[in-house]
Amino acid sequence: MIGFGGDPGFDVTFSIMRIMVPVMFVLVFGIIIVTMVRGVGEWNKNNHSPKLTVPVTVVAKRSDVDRGIETMHTFTSYYVTFQVESGDRMEFEVSDMEYGMLAEGDSGELTFQGTRYLNFQRNESAE
Repeated sequence: MIGFGGDPGFDVTFSIMRIMVPVMFVLVFGIIIVTMVRGVGEWNKNNHSPKLTVPVTVVAKRSDVDRGIETMHTFTSYYVTFQVESGDRMEFEVSDMEYGMLAEGDSGELTFQGTRYLNFQRNESAE
């Protein structure tokens, strides 16, 4: 059978596209659904976690710059790593204001709930 315009390759290409377009749609939609379910799950887990306050030291800071879909806009995420007395480390995403106020080596009390950063209260130095 000769396809559109007398090109037998057109029928094959059209058949492949009739399969690929719905598969890609389902795949993208599935990724969006899985991402949303994971986000809601983490939010719910954090809400059911106890609020803890522990003594810590700030051991590292980093930022992650992400370009949006358009290159004219960028988004920066700020992260701080805290170390508890046992040597375990926890990294939290913090606001730009918190990031600017913290310095490596600061010690104080970290308040968090699950994976959610709540507050850091710096120890007052005895001068």
